[in-house]
Amino acid sequence: MPRYALKIEYDGAPFCGWQRQPELTTVQGAIETALRALEPDCEGIQGAGRTDTGVHATGQVAHVDMAKEWDSFRLGEALNFHLRNQGVAIISCAQMPDDFHARFSALERQYTFRLFSRRASLTFDKGTMWQIKHELDLRAMQAGATYLVGKHDFTTFRSSICQALSPLKTLDELRVEQIRHMDGVETRFHIRARSFLHNQVRSFVGTLERVGAGSWQPEDVKVALKAKDRAACGPVCPPHGLYLSAVKYPHNPFAPTPNLR
Repeated sequence: MPRYALKIEYDGAPFCGWQRQPELTTVQGAIETALRALEPDCEGIQGAGRTDTGVHATGQVAHVDMAKEWDSFRLGEALNFHLRNQGVAIISCAQMPDDFHARFSALERQYTFRLFSRRASLTFDKGTMWQIKHELDLRAMQAGATYLVGKHDFTTFRSSICQALSPLKTLDELRVEQIRHMDGVETRFHIRARSFLHNQVRSFVGTLERVGAGSWQPEDVKVALKAKDRAACGPVCPPHGLYLSAVKYPHNPFAPTPNLR
């Protein structure tokens, strides 16, 4: 059975997360319904990672085994036809070797969190960013973020319902940037790691927002980390500013094929 990798983007607002759940609208469920319109016996897809209710993606990756061989472009187009108006799009599709696995072959996941500072309510960007009314100190947040990079016991930043076997994770990057717009300041948090604990990214951002607002000092992040206690964490920020932005593999499944002459 030929295997295909799918690069997927979606608006998480209408969905109860990525993972298929009986009687709930999920991203995985929507894509599998589209696949079964093409091949009724399709077993479904395997995603690179799960996203919670309301979380978006610009670079989710999944793989699927099809009964017949499809032209990759036509498979992506056919899926997009059935996914139209659902807030999900197949950005790219590529045929892969049988040993490719969207989850287990992944080397790294990258998340981006978007936050916007302004007093007036958001209109066009509502639901795509977390809005606050105060500005944030970029240097303070970046200073606090440095304590989180590396291999640590992240119990403090782990949901109480997290199913991971261990709280030990290695965080490769937590970079904060600010973009000044005419009507406010957008803060973006760029986070990279091989894997994450449940609510880990949103716990990081909620904690660093308190640092940027001046309620915490940067060193307080280190104290919270060392406490290994969920009660020491800052507030968990809302999901609608979070994006699964990329999944890295040993070889890019969607790299353009060289034009050989």
